[in-house]
Amino acid sequence: MKLQDAPRRMNTWQMIYRIRAIAIATLGIGLAACAQPWQAFQPGVDQSAIIARFGQPKEVYDLPNGNKHLLWPTRPLGETTVGAEISPDGKLVNLDQMLTEQNFARVVVGQWTKHDIQMTFGLPEETAYFPLMKREVWSYRYMETNVWYKLYHFYFDDQGIVRLTQKTDDPLHDPDRHHGFF
Repeated sequence: MKLQDAPRRMNTWQMIYRIRAIAIATLGIGLAACAQPWQAFQPGVDQSAIIARFGQPKEVYDLPNGNKHLLWPTRPLGETTVGAEISPDGKLVNLDQMLTEQNFARVVVGQWTKHDIQMTFGLPEETAYFPLMKREVWSYRYMETNVWYKLYHFYFDDQGIVRLTQKTDDPLHDPDRHHGFF
């Protein structure tokens, strides 16, 4: 290698870093442009605009603060439940995808009840009862970090209080379960 070749190689590396920086910036802009439908509404919008976009809610709950929680679940096979908190005057307080790690993390074991879970996340995807544990389990299908298909489980005691939470892989999306048919 000649010394006069070194500046050209350095320029090549600089070009690679610039191309990489441009690609990363373009990807970031592209991802930002892929806004989800629930991100299109600002607080204060009339609930009629939200219902026009999502249709009539499948579940409606009265919240302790006097607001209503409208839910649009995509179960049984979907991983989203859009939730809109609406004030008594019919204005949007908050609109969000409810089935996320951040929202599941809000649940306080030992304090939240079945009613709290249902008002927040809607009806479960499936339920089960484990007699040896004396626990009823509600499961919700969701996507972790928009990549991995998961189930989030809430275990309730006989008084309906959350005693345990757990996340597992969603067997619906397990390629080994299909035995080569897909």
